[in-house]
Amino acid sequence: MRVYQALCNFSKFRTVFDFGGRDVAHWFPGHMAKGLKQMRAGLKNVDCIIEIHDARIPLSGRNPVFQETLDVKPHLLILNKMDLADLSHKQKILKKLERIGVKNVLFTDCLKQRDASVKKLVPTVMEIIQNNPRFNRYENVDYCLMVIGVPNVGKSSLINALRRTNLKKGQASRVGGEPGITRAVLTKIKVCEKPIMHLLDTPGVLPPKIESVETGMKLALCGTILDHLVGEDIIADYLLYSLNRLENFSYVEKYNLHEPSDDIQHVLKGIAIKLGKTQRVTAITGVGNVSMTVPNYSAAAYDFIRAFRRGELGQVILD
Repeated sequence: MRVYQALCNFSKFRTVFDFGGRDVAHWFPGHMAKGLKQMRAGLKNVDCIIEIHDARIPLSGRNPVFQETLDVKPHLLILNKMDLADLSHKQKILKKLERIGVKNVLFTDCLKQRDASVKKLVPTVMEIIQNNPRFNRYENVDYCLMVIGVPNVGKSSLINALRRTNLKKGQASRVGGEPGITRAVLTKIKVCEKPIMHLLDTPGVLPPKIESVETGMKLALCGTILDHLVGEDIIADYLLYSLNRLENFSYVEKYNLHEPSDDIQHVLKGIAIKLGKTQRVTAITGVGNVSMTVPNYSAAAYDFIRAFRRGELGQVILD
């Protein structure tokens, strides 16, 4: 009976997310234009552009300015965090990317100590470079790549993975789970000895104008935008909507809920109870102030979002 009731309830879940007239303009720092300007200036010393993006949003949120201004060089798109993405439709994704002109694509998991895809990167890049003119760099025996991407998609993790794989050396770029860890522009880091290859690390650059609020929300859910700029309550609600839309009800088992729900307040209350996250509040009544214990919805939303980002709610493609 409970399964039947859950199915009946699921049929009534939201099919469209209400963004409430939100404006995404204030989510994107204006200082990123400076970084992009410096990246353009450094292009003359670059043989190939390595663009890194989150594999969970392979078709959304890539900065269109990259294509418009950096497309003068050979290009390789790396879809990182493949361990968090549902790749059952990988071929369909590759065909869609090819239709918009992206032919060179690698899926990687750069935090993995030994990732076979990372080993393919140098040979793949060499093949791309050899099939394109090097112009002013024709006589150079070393190779230089520029790493670009929106924030928190794994640019520094890729650099460290390449050094670990090719040079047997440790971390050269600081890695973090929040956007904005890399600040310096065009830091040159050696990642291979044979052939000699350097990467220019760059800070994450978001598009000055986002294509839609939903694309902005996908970026926020994947940790590309600082949570407080969007609001953890709205990110948590969009996460619930997305999981339900994909018929991914893993959150029910993880947090010991009775059944799937489309009500974020109901879900966060269950999560708070499961985690023991409560807070004391004072309520003003007709007989005086009354102290009571209530669920900590903010702490529950924080845990829900991070469980998704760690892959604890299953592998997902949001596009």
